[in-house]
Amino acid sequence: MKILFKTFAAWMCAMAILIAGLTLTPAVWATDAVEFADDYVPTVLITGSNRGIGLEFTRQYAERGWHVIATARKPKEADELNALAKKNENVVVDQLDVTDFDRVDELAEKYADTPIDLLLLNAGITATMEQQTFTKMDFDKFTQVLAVNTIAPLKMAESFYPHVRASRDKKIVTVSSSQGSIGSTKQARLYFYRSSKAAVNMSMFNLSLQLKRKGISVGLVNPGPTDTRMMAGLPKKFLRPVTTAVTDMMRNIDGLTVETTGSFYQYDGTILPW
Repeated sequence: MKILFKTFAAWMCAMAILIAGLTLTPAVWATDAVEFADDYVPTVLITGSNRGIGLEFTRQYAERGWHVIATARKPKEADELNALAKKNENVVVDQLDVTDFDRVDELAEKYADTPIDLLLLNAGITATMEQQTFTKMDFDKFTQVLAVNTIAPLKMAESFYPHVRASRDKKIVTVSSSQGSIGSTKQARLYFYRSSKAAVNMSMFNLSLQLKRKGISVGLVNPGPTDTRMMAGLPKKFLRPVTTAVTDMMRNIDGLTVETTGSFYQYDGTILPW
Protein backbone atom coordinates (compact mmCIF):
# COMPACT_ATOMS: atom_id res chain seq x y z
CA MET A 1 0.00 0.00 0.00
CA LYS A 2 2.87 2.33 0.87
CA ILE A 3 4.46 1.58 -2.48
CA LEU A 4 1.22 2.43 -4.29
CA PHE A 5 0.90 5.65 -2.29
CA LYS A 6 4.46 6.66 -3.11
CA THR A 7 3.90 5.87 -6.79
CA PHE A 8 0.70 7.92 -6.82
CA ALA A 9 2.40 10.78 -4.99
CA ALA A 10 5.27 10.75 -7.46
CA TRP A 11 2.79 10.78 -10.36
CA MET A 12 0.90 13.70 -8.83
CA CYS A 13 4.16 15.59 -8.31
CA ALA A 14 5.14 15.02 -11.93
CA MET A 15 1.73 16.23 -13.11
CA ALA A 16 2.02 19.33 -10.95
CA ILE A 17 5.40 20.13 -12.48
CA LEU A 18 4.00 19.59 -15.98
CA ILE A 19 0.97 21.82 -15.35
CA ALA A 20 3.17 24.48 -13.82
CA GLY A 21 5.42 24.26 -16.83
CA LEU A 22 2.54 24.93 -19.16
CA THR A 23 1.99 28.28 -17.49
CA LEU A 24 5.58 29.40 -17.93
CA THR A 25 6.22 32.26 -20.28
CA PRO A 26 7.06 31.27 -23.87
CA ALA A 27 10.54 32.67 -23.38
CA VAL A 28 11.17 29.84 -20.94
CA TRP A 29 9.89 27.27 -23.41
CA ALA A 30 11.62 28.68 -26.48
CA THR A 31 14.61 26.60 -27.50
CA ASP A 32 15.96 28.99 -30.09
CA ALA A 33 16.36 32.25 -28.16
CA VAL A 34 19.19 34.22 -29.73
CA GLU A 35 20.60 37.70 -29.51
CA PHE A 36 19.71 40.09 -32.33
CA ALA A 37 21.82 43.06 -33.36
CA ASP A 38 20.67 46.57 -32.51
CA ASP A 39 20.49 47.37 -36.23
CA TYR A 40 18.38 44.28 -36.96
CA VAL A 41 15.88 44.93 -39.78
CA PRO A 42 12.69 42.83 -39.52
CA THR A 43 11.13 41.06 -42.51
CA VAL A 44 7.47 40.67 -43.39
CA LEU A 45 6.04 38.30 -46.00
CA ILE A 46 2.64 39.45 -47.27
CA THR A 47 0.24 37.41 -49.40
CA GLY A 48 -2.12 39.11 -51.84
CA SER A 49 0.05 42.22 -52.20
CA ASN A 50 -1.00 43.26 -55.68
CA ARG A 51 -3.80 45.62 -54.65
CA GLY A 52 -5.97 46.96 -51.86
CA ILE A 53 -5.05 46.05 -48.31
CA GLY A 54 -2.06 43.90 -49.28
CA LEU A 55 -0.56 46.66 -51.39
CA GLU A 56 -1.04 49.18 -48.59
CA PHE A 57 0.56 46.83 -46.07
CA THR A 58 3.52 46.60 -48.44
CA ARG A 59 3.75 50.36 -48.73
CA GLN A 60 3.50 51.08 -45.01
CA TYR A 61 5.92 48.36 -43.89
CA ALA A 62 8.40 49.50 -46.53
CA GLU A 63 8.07 53.07 -45.24
CA ARG A 64 8.95 51.74 -41.80
CA GLY A 65 12.17 50.40 -43.26
CA TRP A 66 11.23 46.72 -43.05
CA HIS A 67 12.28 44.19 -45.65
CA VAL A 68 9.07 43.25 -47.48
CA ILE A 69 8.50 40.06 -49.45
CA ALA A 70 5.37 40.98 -51.37
CA THR A 71 3.63 38.10 -53.12
CA ALA A 72 1.02 38.16 -55.83
CA ARG A 73 -0.69 35.53 -57.93
CA LYS A 74 0.08 37.40 -61.17
CA PRO A 75 2.97 39.77 -60.42
CA LYS A 76 3.41 40.75 -64.08
CA GLU A 77 -0.03 42.38 -63.90
CA ALA A 78 0.62 44.08 -60.55
CA ASP A 79 1.64 47.48 -61.90
CA GLU A 80 1.34 49.44 -58.64
CA LEU A 81 3.23 46.81 -56.69
CA ASN A 82 6.02 46.65 -59.23
CA ALA A 83 6.29 50.43 -59.28
CA LEU A 84 6.54 50.43 -55.48
CA ALA A 85 9.26 47.78 -55.56
CA LYS A 86 11.15 49.77 -58.17
CA LYS A 87 11.17 52.85 -55.91
CA ASN A 88 11.98 50.99 -52.68
CA GLU A 89 14.86 48.54 -52.56
CA ASN A 90 13.40 46.98 -49.39
CA VAL A 91 10.53 45.48 -51.41
CA VAL A 92 10.88 42.29 -53.46
CA VAL A 93 8.02 40.80 -55.44
CA ASP A 94 7.47 37.06 -55.71
CA GLN A 95 4.87 35.03 -57.55
CA LEU A 96 2.59 33.04 -55.26
CA ASP A 97 -0.80 31.45 -55.67
CA VAL A 98 -1.55 30.45 -52.08
CA THR A 99 -3.57 27.45 -53.25
CA ASP A 100 -0.57 26.06 -55.15
CA PHE A 101 1.11 24.13 -52.34
CA ASP A 102 4.10 23.13 -54.48
CA ARG A 103 4.78 26.81 -55.08
CA VAL A 104 4.31 27.60 -51.38
CA ASP A 105 6.97 25.03 -50.51
CA GLU A 106 9.21 26.28 -53.30
CA LEU A 107 9.04 29.83 -51.96
CA ALA A 108 9.69 28.59 -48.43
CA GLU A 109 12.80 26.85 -49.71
CA LYS A 110 13.91 29.97 -51.55
CA TYR A 111 13.83 31.91 -48.28
CA ALA A 112 15.08 29.04 -46.11
CA ASP A 113 17.86 31.23 -44.69
CA THR A 114 15.65 34.30 -44.17
CA PRO A 115 14.03 34.87 -40.77
CA ILE A 116 10.48 36.18 -41.24
CA ASP A 117 9.35 38.30 -38.32
CA LEU A 118 5.78 38.65 -39.55
CA LEU A 119 3.97 36.18 -41.77
CA LEU A 120 1.01 38.30 -42.87
CA LEU A 121 -1.73 36.18 -44.43
CA ASN A 122 -3.82 38.68 -46.32
CA ALA A 123 -4.90 36.91 -49.54
CA GLY A 124 -8.64 36.35 -49.61
CA ILE A 125 -11.62 36.05 -51.93
CA THR A 126 -15.38 36.00 -51.68
CA ALA A 127 -18.32 34.99 -53.86
CA THR A 128 -21.17 37.01 -55.27
CA MET A 129 -24.33 37.32 -53.18
CA GLU A 130 -26.17 35.10 -55.64
CA GLN A 131 -23.50 32.38 -55.57
CA GLN A 132 -23.87 32.03 -51.80
CA THR A 133 -27.65 32.40 -51.52
CA PHE A 134 -29.51 29.44 -50.05
CA THR A 135 -31.30 27.34 -52.75
CA LYS A 136 -28.98 28.85 -55.41
CA MET A 137 -25.58 27.95 -53.97
CA ASP A 138 -22.57 27.43 -56.22
CA PHE A 139 -20.68 24.80 -54.22
CA ASP A 140 -17.72 24.80 -56.57
CA LYS A 141 -17.25 28.45 -55.64
CA PHE A 142 -17.58 27.52 -51.97
CA THR A 143 -14.69 25.07 -52.39
CA GLN A 144 -12.59 27.82 -53.97
CA VAL A 145 -13.36 30.30 -51.18
CA LEU A 146 -12.41 27.74 -48.54
CA ALA A 147 -9.20 26.88 -50.38
CA VAL A 148 -8.01 30.50 -50.40
CA ASN A 149 -9.42 31.85 -47.13
CA THR A 150 -9.16 28.85 -44.82
CA ILE A 151 -6.84 26.11 -46.03
CA ALA A 152 -4.09 28.23 -47.60
CA PRO A 153 -3.33 30.28 -44.45
CA LEU A 154 -2.73 27.09 -42.47
CA LYS A 155 -0.49 25.71 -45.21
CA MET A 156 1.45 28.98 -45.30
CA ALA A 157 1.90 28.88 -41.53
CA GLU A 158 3.13 25.30 -41.70
CA SER A 159 5.60 25.94 -44.52
CA PHE A 160 6.99 29.19 -43.10
CA TYR A 161 6.97 28.16 -39.43
CA PRO A 162 10.77 27.63 -39.38
CA HIS A 163 11.33 31.11 -40.84
CA VAL A 164 9.08 32.73 -38.22
CA ARG A 165 10.64 30.78 -35.38
CA ALA A 166 14.11 31.93 -36.46
CA SER A 167 13.11 35.61 -36.38
CA ARG A 168 13.12 38.21 -33.65
CA ASP A 169 9.42 39.19 -33.60
CA LYS A 170 7.89 35.75 -34.29
CA LYS A 171 4.36 36.65 -35.45
CA ILE A 172 1.79 35.00 -37.71
CA VAL A 173 -1.20 37.20 -38.47
CA THR A 174 -4.26 36.56 -40.63
CA VAL A 175 -6.47 39.29 -42.03
CA SER A 176 -9.89 37.98 -41.08
CA SER A 177 -13.30 39.68 -41.00
CA SER A 178 -16.01 40.48 -38.49
CA GLN A 179 -18.19 38.37 -40.80
CA GLY A 180 -16.39 35.38 -39.29
CA SER A 181 -17.62 36.27 -35.80
CA ILE A 182 -20.32 33.80 -34.81
CA GLY A 183 -21.23 35.85 -31.76
CA SER A 184 -21.91 38.94 -33.89
CA THR A 185 -24.00 37.22 -36.56
CA LYS A 186 -27.67 38.19 -36.45
CA GLN A 187 -28.87 37.75 -40.05
CA ALA A 188 -28.34 35.03 -42.65
CA ARG A 189 -26.10 36.02 -45.56
CA LEU A 190 -22.65 35.41 -47.07
CA TYR A 191 -22.66 31.69 -46.27
CA PHE A 192 -19.36 30.95 -48.01
CA TYR A 193 -17.38 33.97 -46.91
CA ARG A 194 -18.56 33.85 -43.30
CA SER A 195 -17.89 30.13 -43.02
CA SER A 196 -14.39 30.48 -44.46
CA LYS A 197 -13.48 33.25 -42.02
CA ALA A 198 -14.95 31.48 -38.99
CA ALA A 199 -12.97 28.39 -39.96
CA VAL A 200 -9.68 30.24 -40.39
CA ASN A 201 -10.27 31.90 -37.03
CA MET A 202 -10.49 28.47 -35.40
CA SER A 203 -7.44 27.18 -37.27
CA MET A 204 -5.37 30.14 -36.12
CA PHE A 205 -6.64 29.92 -32.56
CA ASN A 206 -5.60 26.28 -32.52
CA LEU A 207 -2.21 27.29 -33.88
CA SER A 208 -1.84 29.98 -31.23
CA LEU A 209 -2.21 27.35 -28.51
CA GLN A 210 0.40 25.11 -30.09
CA LEU A 211 3.00 27.76 -30.92
CA LYS A 212 2.78 29.83 -27.75
CA ARG A 213 5.42 27.73 -26.04
CA LYS A 214 7.72 28.41 -28.98
CA GLY A 215 7.43 32.14 -28.36
CA ILE A 216 5.37 32.64 -31.54
CA SER A 217 2.35 34.97 -31.42
CA VAL A 218 -0.62 34.18 -33.66
CA GLY A 219 -3.30 36.80 -34.23
CA LEU A 220 -6.29 37.77 -36.35
CA VAL A 221 -7.08 41.32 -37.43
CA ASN A 222 -10.23 42.84 -38.88
CA PRO A 223 -9.90 45.85 -41.22
CA GLY A 224 -13.59 46.73 -41.00
CA PRO A 225 -15.60 47.72 -44.10
CA THR A 226 -12.81 49.00 -46.33
CA ASP A 227 -12.80 50.72 -49.71
CA THR A 228 -11.41 47.81 -51.75
CA ARG A 229 -12.51 45.96 -54.86
CA MET A 230 -14.14 43.30 -52.66
CA MET A 231 -16.45 45.99 -51.25
CA ALA A 232 -17.26 47.54 -54.62
CA GLY A 233 -20.91 48.49 -54.87
CA LEU A 234 -21.30 49.59 -51.27
CA PRO A 235 -21.79 53.32 -50.63
CA LYS A 236 -18.42 55.01 -50.09
CA LYS A 237 -19.67 56.73 -46.95
CA PHE A 238 -19.84 53.34 -45.21
CA LEU A 239 -16.30 52.34 -46.20
CA ARG A 240 -13.02 53.08 -44.43
CA PRO A 241 -10.00 54.35 -46.40
CA VAL A 242 -7.47 51.58 -47.09
CA THR A 243 -4.67 53.63 -45.55
CA THR A 244 -6.60 54.02 -42.29
CA ALA A 245 -7.60 50.36 -42.16
CA VAL A 246 -4.01 49.21 -42.63
CA THR A 247 -2.60 51.69 -40.11
CA ASP A 248 -5.11 50.41 -37.54
CA MET A 249 -4.26 46.78 -38.23
CA MET A 250 -0.53 47.46 -38.02
CA ARG A 251 -1.03 49.07 -34.62
CA ASN A 252 -2.82 45.94 -33.44
CA ILE A 253 -0.13 43.70 -34.91
CA ASP A 254 2.51 45.75 -33.10
CA GLY A 255 0.65 45.15 -29.85
CA LEU A 256 0.29 41.39 -30.37
CA THR A 257 2.37 39.41 -27.86
CA VAL A 258 2.57 35.83 -26.67
CA GLU A 259 0.33 36.92 -23.79
CA THR A 260 -2.39 38.04 -26.21
CA THR A 261 -1.81 35.32 -28.81
CA GLY A 262 -5.01 33.93 -30.33
CA SER A 263 -6.79 37.28 -30.14
CA PHE A 264 -9.16 38.49 -32.87
CA TYR A 265 -8.70 42.25 -33.06
CA GLN A 266 -11.29 44.75 -34.23
CA TYR A 267 -9.67 47.69 -36.00
CA ASP A 268 -10.10 49.87 -32.91
CA GLY A 269 -8.11 47.42 -30.80
CA THR A 270 -11.01 45.76 -29.01
CA ILE A 271 -11.36 41.97 -29.09
CA LEU A 272 -14.06 40.54 -31.35
CA PRO A 273 -16.25 37.66 -30.13
CA TRP A 274 -16.23 34.72 -32.49
